[in-house]
Amino acid sequence: MSYSKRRDSKGRILFVGETQEKSGRYKYRYSDGLGGRRTIYSWRLTKADKMPDGKKLERPLREIEAEIQKEILQGITQSDMTVIQLVEKYLKTKTGVRHNTKANYRFVQNILAKEPFGKMKIKRIKISDAKLFLIKLQKEGRRYSTIHVIRGVLRPAFQMAVDDDNILKNPFQFELSSVIVNDTVPRQALTKDNEKKFLEFIKCDKHYSRYYDAFYLLFNTGLRISEFCGLTINDIDFKNNYINVDHQLQRTRDMVYVIEKTKTTAGTRKIPMDDDVKNAFKRIIENRKTLKIEPMVDGYAGFLFLDKNNKPIVALHWEKYMKRAVEKYNEGHKLQLPTITPHVCRHTYCSNMAKAGINPKTLQYLMGHSEIGVTLNTYTHIGFEDAKDELERMKIGKMNSKIV
Repeated sequence: MSYSKRRDSKGRILFVGETQEKSGRYKYRYSDGLGGRRTIYSWRLTKADKMPDGKKLERPLREIEAEIQKEILQGITQSDMTVIQLVEKYLKTKTGVRHNTKANYRFVQNILAKEPFGKMKIKRIKISDAKLFLIKLQKEGRRYSTIHVIRGVLRPAFQMAVDDDNILKNPFQFELSSVIVNDTVPRQALTKDNEKKFLEFIKCDKHYSRYYDAFYLLFNTGLRISEFCGLTINDIDFKNNYINVDHQLQRTRDMVYVIEKTKTTAGTRKIPMDDDVKNAFKRIIENRKTLKIEPMVDGYAGFLFLDKNNKPIVALHWEKYMKRAVEKYNEGHKLQLPTITPHVCRHTYCSNMAKAGINPKTLQYLMGHSEIGVTLNTYTHIGFEDAKDELERMKIGKMNSKIV
C-alpha cells in the first residue's frame, strides 16, 4: 500500500501537524505539554511567501513553529496565564509580609487590573513590551518611585514564571533608569540656619510650642518617624542614658494600629542621649496625660505621644503638624522655609553628624542602616562649604602638631 505525503497548493510537502485550509491559510496543531491541543494560523508558510491581497502582514507559520518546538525541547510549557494572573499567583507565595508591603501589593494589582498590559498572555510579553508599559505609565503621570514599586513586583513574578518553565526569559531584567526618567527629587537636609529658625519659631509660637520637644528630638536623634511614634516610657532609659529602639508603630489603611519590627535588623539599636535630648524626654513624660486605661497595641502600652482621643500619635499626625507649622512661619516671613517633614529631620541629623566628622560606621549604627552605602551616599549632604571647612580644620590640626 503506497502512502502519499500531504502537500500544499504549491506542491510543498507539509510537516506533521501542518495543514492548508481551502481558503489558502495554513494551520499548525500541536500538544502544549499540559495535555491540551493548540492551533496557530498564518497566511504564509515560509518567509518567501507573499501575503494575499488585503491581508495584514503575518509571521510565517514555520517561523512560529520553530519557536514552539524550541520551547518544547527545553521543557517549556505554553501557558495561557495573563500578567495579572501571574502576579496573583506570585503574591500567594509572599507570606508573613508587613501591612505596608501588602498595601503596595494591592496597589500593583489594582493598576494591572485597569491596564491592557495586565490582560496580556505572559508567553507573548517581550522585553520591548515590558519597557513600553513602564514608559506609558510615566507618560500618564506616574512617578519614578511608583513605577519602581510596580516593576518590583513584576520582575520577581516573571522570574517565577521562568523558574516554573512557563516562559524562557524574564522581560523585566533591565535597569529601570535606562528606560524611564528618574524624576525623584533628591533628599535635602535643612541648613543649620533654617533648622535654628524653625525650632525658634516653634518654641515661641503660642500654638505649636506644645510640639517643640518632639520636633527637637526628631532633629537630634535621627529616629525614623514610625520608631519615634512607637516609643513608650519604658524605652527611655534615664539611668543608662539611651533610647531603646526595637519596634515601630504604624497604622493601616483600615485604621488599625500595629506594632512592627524595626525596618531592618540593623534598625534595632540603642541610641545614646545627651543632656538636651534627655531633658526633652523628661518634659514630654512629665506633661503626658495620666490615663486610667492606657491604650495598648500588640502588648505595648505607655506610648509617649497621644492624640485628643487618647490614641497613639502616628506618622501622619507629625507630618501634618510640621506642614502647618512651616506654612504659618512662611506667612509671616519673607525668607521662606523649605518643606520640612519628619524624614527631612532624619536627613538633617545624619548630615549634621557627618559634617561634624563622626565615624561613618558609628553613624551607620545610629541611623540603623543595614548598608554603609546608604549612610554615605543617600543621607549625607556635603557641599563646597563643608569641604572648605574640613580642609581648614585639617590645616589647623597640622599647624598645631608642628607647634607641639
